[in-house]
Amino acid sequence: MSERDIIVGVTGASGALYARALVRELLAQEQTVHFIPTAHAATTWRQEMRQPMPEARPAEALAVAEPGAAGNAPPFDWPAALGLDPRDRQRLVLYADADIAAAPASGTFRARAMIVVPCSMNTLARIAHGLADTLLARAAGVALKERRPLVLVPRETPLSLPDLRNMVAAAQAGAVILPAMPAFYHHPRTIDDLAHFLVSKICDPLGLPCSNPTRYRTGPSKLDS
Repeated sequence: MSERDIIVGVTGASGALYARALVRELLAQEQTVHFIPTAHAATTWRQEMRQPMPEARPAEALAVAEPGAAGNAPPFDWPAALGLDPRDRQRLVLYADADIAAAPASGTFRARAMIVVPCSMNTLARIAHGLADTLLARAAGVALKERRPLVLVPRETPLSLPDLRNMVAAAQAGAVILPAMPAFYHHPRTIDDLAHFLVSKICDPLGLPCSNPTRYRTGPSKLDS
């Protein structure tokens, strides 16, 4: 198994800042990130991140606009959206979710783990019930069948009964269900502090050394970073 290859799937659920914080953390650890955005991920990113999203240049247009994307918007530059420098861009591998024949669709693709952040209820349902009609869903299914770590970060509230049942089904299949629920014992001062808390929680079940991990401790300090 490759210790330096991690798949990150990003859906159209709210929570784009969590995806950006995680990808930047993994690249800072010199991991290679195999990045699979769904057709609606870019739409949510434009709405939430409040930053100009440049269209992708031809050499960077692997994450192409797909049928069904809101407004069928043109592709944009994901490395720029993630705020990556040239060195980190070399370790970000982009895939189109419609490319079901891409390498992560195969069990022979030796990724260390996969994270879906944020994970929409639609994608959760696909994974929970073994539907593999997109690259992201297929890669998640591969992680389960090959007994590799799969962390799903759902971001929805309130949860319907089907949502809850799908979470149970995914957990029974072997996934870690890690909802995007912020904590406040570390006295966050910024939105980025909240995002980093979640990144720290994601790194733990994967055995990854997160920079500045958030740890609760009893005693006067209450916190060990």
